[in-house]
Amino acid sequence: MNKSAADRKKRKVLIAPSLLSADFMSLAREIEATGEAGADLLHVDIMDGHFVPNMTIGPFIVEAIRKTTSLPLDVHLMIERPERYIDDFIGAGADFVSVHMEASVHLNRILNHIKEKGAKAGVALNPATPVSCLASAVYDLDFVLIMSVNPGFGGQAFIPHSLEKIKETKKLLALKNPSALIEVDGGVKPDNFRTLADCGADILVMGSAFYLSGDYKALVQNLRRGKKQALR
Repeated sequence: MNKSAADRKKRKVLIAPSLLSADFMSLAREIEATGEAGADLLHVDIMDGHFVPNMTIGPFIVEAIRKTTSLPLDVHLMIERPERYIDDFIGAGADFVSVHMEASVHLNRILNHIKEKGAKAGVALNPATPVSCLASAVYDLDFVLIMSVNPGFGGQAFIPHSLEKIKETKKLLALKNPSALIEVDGGVKPDNFRTLADCGADILVMGSAFYLSGDYKALVQNLRRGKKQALR
């Protein structure tokens, strides 16, 4: 057994379905089905119409989601001046909170505030933002969220050079913060799931690939077994 295969057997990659791609007319049922399928987290995208060209939900919806599931809530703040709303989202039930490097002026302060409030603190990087920007913040974060599409809309194609970015992030964390995790969001599908894991991803966000699969439980089982499953 080669080293990557051995590491893969020891390391469980977490699956985080993105609720942005779920059926919002049946959201409670979708959340229940997601948990029953064996997902590890629920990824919740927060957009303000300024940092990204779209708008989604606020803390009161996150609070409603929290009441319907025991899964950890992974809240991704794609918003300007995220420090204004961190307390609201953590108070609403967020377990993981990521803020964008590009939107955060006092990043170290924000990360430490998130942790002081009891949540895991993450830094998100847009596709054009280099990993080197993490040099000073790397000691204060719990995870890095690598955007493998440009944020703002679901259903986009995976950006291939993100694979090298994941590997570069893995090397940086191994040197300076080995306990930190790597999360990847954008264009994650069954046919690239294993490649992303082998590059170093610990958490993989799946949107349309999950909620259009037709059978959430079968999809999760196939991903765990390393099998591919087409969208219906």
